[in-house]
This record gives sequence, structure tokens and C-alpha cells, in this order.
Amino acid sequence: MNDPGDPLRLRLLSYNIQSGLTTDRYSHYLTRSWKHLVPVPSRMTNLDGIAQVLADYDLVGLQEVDAGSLRSGFVNQIKYLADSAGFAHVFDQSNRRIGRISQHGNALLSRFLPSAITEHKLPGLIPGRGVLEVQFGAGIDALHVLILHLALGRRGRLRQIGFLAELTHDYRHVILMGDLNSRSDSPEMAVLLENVGLLEPAPGLHTFPSWQPDRQLDHILVSPSITVEQVEVLDCTFSDHRPLSMAVRLPAAVRLEPEIPHIFPNPVDAAETLYPLAMQVAH
Repeated sequence: MNDPGDPLRLRLLSYNIQSGLTTDRYSHYLTRSWKHLVPVPSRMTNLDGIAQVLADYDLVGLQEVDAGSLRSGFVNQIKYLADSAGFAHVFDQSNRRIGRISQHGNALLSRFLPSAITEHKLPGLIPGRGVLEVQFGAGIDALHVLILHLALGRRGRLRQIGFLAELTHDYRHVILMGDLNSRSDSPEMAVLLENVGLLEPAPGLHTFPSWQPDRQLDHILVSPSITVEQVEVLDCTFSDHRPLSMAVRLPAAVRLEPEIPHIFPNPVDAAETLYPLAMQVAH
């Protein structure tokens, strides 16, 4: 966890949790596909294990997390993980809603109070992809944290990267976390790094598939203003992806508000009650 005496140092984690499902081999995508539609006890066991991992971090970007539907047993996985790992600030973006069966999306868990949250829809032939943008501070030295899950097809990813380049054009300090469905040496990653002006400090760290990783689909990218101290893939198999961890140091001009003292029984309720934020939804 971030040292309160050193607020400029952050521990980051990006994790595609596959809605709490474990996959041990490629054949499971077919033989266990039914688990994506109905609740199974192993989901809760995996969520408890994931929460133990998340507790060591300051900012956590999640993908393929369920906001409460039939398949999750109507458990809001985002809130459950936040409560279990002790995060006071929780924000989610449900991008693909299938009635009561699935509430699929991105989320950010934070130990610092944001100044603004914006949901963006990503372009694509198939709807259901988005960017959750969480801003810390104001003005030119605000920190912009983007959580996203890019398309499966290269053409779709390139369109989405064009959107990201336009979105971040005037941003000085950016952290981008997510499942980009792209290898570090792919053409679209080269376009993303050049056009959005970000760096990948340690390319080629394999995160997928979790049971025998041989490619990197999950990435944490940062602006040149942000110093990266450590990057590693964690040895966790709660999902079909492994989590990617990074320790960074922010520029001195970036200001972070500390988490709210837990004066409410539920830290998430405390955040919503004491600090209502103006939600900006981009369509």
C-alpha cells in the first residue's frame, strides 16, 4: 500500500478477472462456457483470493468485472472487492448489459479521492467497449487514469486508439491500464505509444493465458513525466489472465487527496455520502 509519508509513490495493478472464473486450459472456453451465464460457488472463492491481492495496491484497474447479475449471484463484484480489500473510492463502467444475466465492464478502486469521473464509449462495429477515466487534481498537472478493454479485432483496436489519441491530446500526466488485446510488438501498440504519447516500461511480460503465459495482452502505460520503479506479472491464476503490477513515482506537481477516514460502517457509502462527485458521461 502507498506510504502516507510518500504520497507521490503509487502501486498500480491491472487485472482482467474474467468475472471471477478460473480457466486452466483452452478447452475450458467451450466445455465450461455455461459458467459465464449462471452463478457457481467457485466465483466467490476466487473473488476472496483476488481481494487479498488487491489489498496491497493504491490504484487497481479491473476488466471483465460484473456489477451484479444472475451469473454473479447478483453480487456486485466491484463493491465486494472494494469492501474486502479496504478501498474507500470505487467507480465502475458497465459496458455490456445482457438483461439480468450479465453486467460486464471496467472498474477502478482507489485509495485517493478523485476530482472527476468520466465514462467514454469506444468506437467499434460491435458496441460494448468503453473507457473509464478518473481524474485526480485539476488543471494542467492533473493525473488522468484510464481503464479500458480494447476490441478483439485489429481494425477495431486501431479505431479505438485514434479515439484515445484525441481524448488525451492535452493531458500531461496519464496512466493507462487494461486488457489491450495486443502484444507489445504489435503494429497497433506502436501506433498507441506514438500517437497517445505513452511509454511501456517493460514490454514483453506475459500475462495470458494464466495457466501458461506466452503473450502480453495486459498493459500499464504511462506518460514520460511518470517515473517507473518496478514492473512484474503476479503468479495468480484466479482468471484466464494474470495481473500486471507496477510501482511508479509521480511528478511533484501532481496532488492526491488521501482516502476518507472510515467513519461509516461501509467505506464505499462514506465516499458517496461525504464526497458527491459530478459524474460526466460522454456519449
